[in-house]
Amino acid sequence: MKIRDYEFPDDLYYDRYHGWARLEGNKITTGITDFAQKLAGEIVYIALPARNRTLERDKPYVSLESGKWVGRVNSPVAGKVLRVNTELEDDPAPLNDDPYGEGWIAEIEMAEPASTEAFMRTGPDLEAFIQSEIDRIEQEKAEREK
Repeated sequence: MKIRDYEFPDDLYYDRYHGWARLEGNKITTGITDFAQKLAGEIVYIALPARNRTLERDKPYVSLESGKWVGRVNSPVAGKVLRVNTELEDDPAPLNDDPYGEGWIAEIEMAEPASTEAFMRTGPDLEAFIQSEIDRIEQEKAEREK
């Protein structure tokens, strides 16, 4: 699905923190969306979660830095980190170039598999959410330029 200039593959789940998740049984692979990456700008640094770390849903688990932004990414689920994409520590370029593929961040074993109910799929709900985010950002930009 394409919303304006942003890609959202149909086979993924999306959260309100602009992350994506690929479901594989009781595990998910996570990353940031094309929208998040373009909003942040070129990501130049990532601090990954430690393997075996226990995550809380909606709490930060990753830190990112770009030329214009420093921020944290919240975990979409509670669970335990099984694997991390350590390649990103030396070269975060895949976060910019291929956020849904080589730019994956972590694989998490979910504490509660039903927690995926909080995710959105491609369709009207995701489209309305992203459009509201675009509108909010454009309004904030217009206010700063006044």
